Amino acid sequence: MTTIAYVLAGLVAALHFYFLVLEMFLWERAPGRRLSGFDAPTAKATARLAANQGLYNGFLAAGLVWGLIADDPTGFQVRVFFLCCVVVAGLYGGATANRRIYAAQALPGALALAAVLAAG
Repeated sequence: MTTIAYVLAGLVAALHFYFLVLEMFLWERAPGRRLSGFDAPTAKATARLAANQGLYNGFLAAGLVWGLIADDPTGFQVRVFFLCCVVVAGLYGGATANRRIYAAQALPGALALAAVLAAG
């Protein structure tokens, strides 16, 4: 179970790093516009907001990486904390911005959190 927990937490970290890249660097290009569904003028108008959001996703990824490389019990506590942050962010984003965020962020975070707690 420990291996599954580490793999899932690592995948969530990678997913949030991917979000960082999309939101900070590719928002106005095809990949970012596919993600947002925005046309070029709207993507340009919202690029600063997306970059800010991307930065937060980067913090989530960095925290998870820290939790993966730190020795336990600190590593375990950091993984739990940052996965809780991922789940809360996903629930809030799904409720306020786009329902797809439930599946893209909250669900993977919740699955990883459950695995980490079960392995803990």
